[in-house]
Amino acid sequence: MSVALSLSNKAALITGGSRGIGAATVRMFSQAGARVAFSYQKARAQAEALEKECGPNCHAIGAELNSPHSARALIAATVKHFGRLDILVANHGIWLAEDVPIEKMSPEQWSSTLSINLDAVFGLVKYSVEQMKSQPRAGAGHIVLISSTSGQRGEAFHADYSATKGAIISFTKSLAAELASSGIYVNCVAPGWVDTDMSKPALNDPKTGEIIRRTIPLGRVAKPEEIAAPVLFLCTEQAGFITGEVFNVNGGAVLVG
Repeated sequence: MSVALSLSNKAALITGGSRGIGAATVRMFSQAGARVAFSYQKARAQAEALEKECGPNCHAIGAELNSPHSARALIAATVKHFGRLDILVANHGIWLAEDVPIEKMSPEQWSSTLSINLDAVFGLVKYSVEQMKSQPRAGAGHIVLISSTSGQRGEAFHADYSATKGAIISFTKSLAAELASSGIYVNCVAPGWVDTDMSKPALNDPKTGEIIRRTIPLGRVAKPEEIAAPVLFLCTEQAGFITGEVFNVNGGAVLVG
């Protein structure tokens, strides 16, 4: 017997939704019956095309997520459009392809990475929870944060990125314990290497790409849809006894029990 994963009547916000993992998640959520708002920063053409592809219950919102204040405005725009918010997927983030030794990393790079990858996520969660607690209950609320294998094992020359993704894991566990009694589930998906625009410079480099693939037991990088599917699952009733979990999706590259 097959069981369809449904998000019927749910209103969701997916950040960084115009490309890569975000776009795949927008498509899957829309196919599952959700009303989906998604943010984009620069990729306006792709965002408008995705909005058109997914239909009238899909809404693109331009936003530069680099502070709690910018996150508050995005939550408000989502609620204004759909009237409520049931699901938050914090997918946006930056990773600089260039290797930067810690002694050469500028304070500006460090601050920029933290403001986008962590401060904005704090704001998204803060104002999403405020909204979820204030609205009439219509089933559980769900928050899924996107971490990385880099947040579990570190990544040389990318200490800023690893620091934010490690913090996301601790943030998830703290929030899950805090919000369970309010009916809000909080989980984390930790991808390994994924075929996206952000990772293409490293994956397309002959030397670096070969090294990356050798570290993955499955011998390849993930497709964005292979990350979006676990995100979808964690927001459905089939995941009704899962909270505070770090869902590893990395082809066996990092095995965490």
